[in-house]
Amino acid sequence: MDLAAPGPGLFYCPSFLYLVSHVTPMARASSADGPKTDAPTKTRKVAKVKAKATEAKAKAKPKAAEGAAKKAPAKKAAKAATPKAAKAPKATKAPKAAAAAPAAAPEEGDEAEGGSEGASARGKQLVIVESPAKAKTINKYLGSNFVVQASVGHIRDLPTKSEKGAKQPVPGVDLEHGFRPTYVVLTNKSKTVADLKRLAKSASQVWFATDLDREGEAIAWHLAEELRIPPQAARRVVFNAITQQAVHRAFANPRPIDVNKVNAQQARRILDRIVGYQASPLLWKKVARGLSAGRVQSVAVKLIVEREREIAAFVPDERWEVTVRLCVDPSQAAPLASAWAQFLATVDEKGKGPTLKAQNTWMSQHAAIEAELVELGGEKFSLTAAATAPRDLSADVARAVEAVGLRDLKITARDNPEGKGPQKTLRTVTGAVDPGVRYRVKSVETKRTTSRPLAPFITSSLQIAAANQLGFTTQRTMRAAQQLYEGIAIPGEGQVGLITYMRTDATALSAEALTQIRGFIGSRFGEPYLPEKPNIYTSSNKDAQEAHEAIRPTDINRRPEDLREALTDEQFKLYSLIWARTVACQMTPAQWDATAVMFERADKPTGAVVRATGRTLAFDGFLKVLGVQATDEQTLPTLGEGQAFGTFSIEPQQKFQSPPPRYTEASLVKTLEAEGIGRPSTYASIISVIQERKYVEQLDRRFYATDLGEVVTDKLVEAFSDLMDVGYTRAMEAQLDEIEDKGADWQKMLERFYGGFRRSLDRASDTMTHAKAEAQPAIYKCPECGAPTCYRFGKNGRFLSCTRYPECNYAAPITRDGRPLLPERVDMVCPEDGSDMELRNSRFGPFLASVNFPNTKFVINLDKKEGVKLPTPPALEVDVPCPKCGAPLNLRMGKRGPWLGCSKFPKCRGRLAWTALDEAKQAALSKQLAAHEKAHPPIVLKRRDGSVIAEGTPVADLLIPGGLAELEIHPDALADKAAGDNKPATVVAAPAPAPEKAPSLRN
Repeated sequence: MDLAAPGPGLFYCPSFLYLVSHVTPMARASSADGPKTDAPTKTRKVAKVKAKATEAKAKAKPKAAEGAAKKAPAKKAAKAATPKAAKAPKATKAPKAAAAAPAAAPEEGDEAEGGSEGASARGKQLVIVESPAKAKTINKYLGSNFVVQASVGHIRDLPTKSEKGAKQPVPGVDLEHGFRPTYVVLTNKSKTVADLKRLAKSASQVWFATDLDREGEAIAWHLAEELRIPPQAARRVVFNAITQQAVHRAFANPRPIDVNKVNAQQARRILDRIVGYQASPLLWKKVARGLSAGRVQSVAVKLIVEREREIAAFVPDERWEVTVRLCVDPSQAAPLASAWAQFLATVDEKGKGPTLKAQNTWMSQHAAIEAELVELGGEKFSLTAAATAPRDLSADVARAVEAVGLRDLKITARDNPEGKGPQKTLRTVTGAVDPGVRYRVKSVETKRTTSRPLAPFITSSLQIAAANQLGFTTQRTMRAAQQLYEGIAIPGEGQVGLITYMRTDATALSAEALTQIRGFIGSRFGEPYLPEKPNIYTSSNKDAQEAHEAIRPTDINRRPEDLREALTDEQFKLYSLIWARTVACQMTPAQWDATAVMFERADKPTGAVVRATGRTLAFDGFLKVLGVQATDEQTLPTLGEGQAFGTFSIEPQQKFQSPPPRYTEASLVKTLEAEGIGRPSTYASIISVIQERKYVEQLDRRFYATDLGEVVTDKLVEAFSDLMDVGYTRAMEAQLDEIEDKGADWQKMLERFYGGFRRSLDRASDTMTHAKAEAQPAIYKCPECGAPTCYRFGKNGRFLSCTRYPECNYAAPITRDGRPLLPERVDMVCPEDGSDMELRNSRFGPFLASVNFPNTKFVINLDKKEGVKLPTPPALEVDVPCPKCGAPLNLRMGKRGPWLGCSKFPKCRGRLAWTALDEAKQAALSKQLAAHEKAHPPIVLKRRDGSVIAEGTPVADLLIPGGLAELEIHPDALADKAAGDNKPATVVAAPAPAPEKAPSLRN
């Protein structure tokens, strides 16, 4: 049978075993976005405790053992010896699926037996699902003739290493014979498989009720293979929601296992295994050991790296805007001007001024209107300077603001070293508002606009909305959604599945769901909120599986507030989001009155025309459920043509075009979906893996590419330009869909891929240079020898190095933009030698040290908030052996009293409880510790004026103005700058590999 199993891959080398979770739906067993995981859940922990209790009772009461075991939940499979590799299935085309005979729907009444270690299926029907929570939920819908057992995720996978003596570059995949896979039962699933075989042997029928996606289909096939049930004879049931109606309908209409769907998943699994096992060693050889490459994860990293470089290369355009603030009563212009200035001067606890929303509130309270200059002298006002042709716009700005009503102008300019193009010069315009300036209403235009509700959630849109509105990560979203789908214990109802299947890319709703939702809207909100016909949505994704259904509540009458006590905060927030979106998608549009008012200058014919806009809600429609989101739009008073207004503020502002924004989790998911990279079920694991591998990092919920991520991406693009191309990745996903939908030959697809991949791999192994043998020129002069400097790559990332290395060993960590992180003086005296202290940086983070460091060894560490941590006295080594390694233990005084830890820490982490010592020993050691502390009193840190520095003092409060060291710019770099040489840095060969121990810190 040419079918295979999903699961995480393992990278193996003679010395190390590196776990690499490939970014595929099959790899959910190692990620938090799916149910098919070996990680213990709350349900499984409870099941394990109950199962142990049942086992104890069984030993005490043998006669009652069988009955007690039947009632116990599924027990987690115990660890077992690694089984031998299973015989490789024959690589032939998938057989045509024969129709399975339909079965009668389960009888209502008695609850089915939950799977457990001691459960018996003699004469009954066995139902196998993935998770205990799902098993518990469907129990209530099946009759007493059913026994439900959970496989707890995958039971088989490709082996982590080849058998002894076998020469397989990719363990478990025969590259020379049609990519035939070999599978083994997972080590921790031997007991589970044995239990399933025992139950299946005595069962009258076996049902496979795993999830309805590719991965669920593959799990069902692996289960059938282990139970010796042909796929075409298997009874496969799927349901989009775990409700009584859906479960009964599924069991009344079983089908065979879909071998095309499993072959598609198998092809993906083997594809990712090949890339991981053969591309990753190239990174070990050319960058650093322990790195991993993935077919999809590497392309995702490439997106972030490319965005990082777009931002670095971005040169903004310049534009000017003129804001005019009008007041209804011209006589109040002067008082309002003073009050407005005072309002803008207020700051919050973070030192920030009023928000735009607060400004609009102030304007509304004072009957004021904000308008923008849109026309001057009969022409549209547009004052810009292109990035490619920067110019001084001061004269044009002066003419514009004078026409608006500002006098006594003063334009100041200052250099901006951080800027590029027009942004190199920052200009401000100040002046006084002419008290005689008047504006009158030229025209008022009001239009009725509508906004339609958004489609119900699919996987990607749920992840995006949860990230934007709830601040959830993709993993957190999928974890909570999984729990809602599998079932929650509802008082009075038992275990209930609250939402439909959460891995879907279809926006369709079933006819039953539409009828229920429309009935709820009509009875709850009335006819004005119910459209004549159901709102129908189509997916923007052409590859969407429209046979599936959108994510929705299984029963719309279960309102979030009714379930509050049964749900965790996380579950409640996500369910509320899904419920509101589902109801809103079938409601009428919201209606707005959008008003635009044109004002012309009335006291002088300068041709200045300003425009004010506002919007008010006329009918809430679907917003009745979703609520009206807070906006920055102002509320306009009732205005009439010819009405006169005074002016109390004119604010010319220099603006610059913003660079492309960095990716958030929400925008990255949106891009992955738009580009066809991966599938909705894989987005959470993609985002998780690229962070775990340290290729990207999140700061303020934005993704930044690390030095390692940039280097790895460059090397992979150099070696595998096709594999790293977004279009190629999208085409690969389309080929996998062809296998699932049309039964395309999965082996030929792999053959086409592997030929080019192997050639690229061989070429890169021979021609690619090592990352440490490359350098980029820097503008700084080496402070030790005066030579130019360059940027090199070491094990801790990029750093600044002298180009004369190894003759000169100068090196310094750098910031993200390449600036050296140099020592900065602080107001602290070194207790060891009385010298000044300075803030330094290492690969472990910032710390305080003497200016004589490293000759003076005294250092002060900082806590997570960059506060001062007082040094602790040295530990007292005592004559008590470590229970782990036998070395002497160290005795220290902690917050809760004395404690003992191994003196060989961190190599040995052995500890011994203080209470384990007898009273005589405790007394003796306490006496020794008291003497030791007296001989080593706590160190007192002082400022230069003698005042004591308390623990936790922010290091920012100790920095001395002007105490930051700076490197000189090298004369060659100054000459290049004077000549206008703005060419990007090129990669040049370095005379020797970068020093391994160079420090690095990313800010």
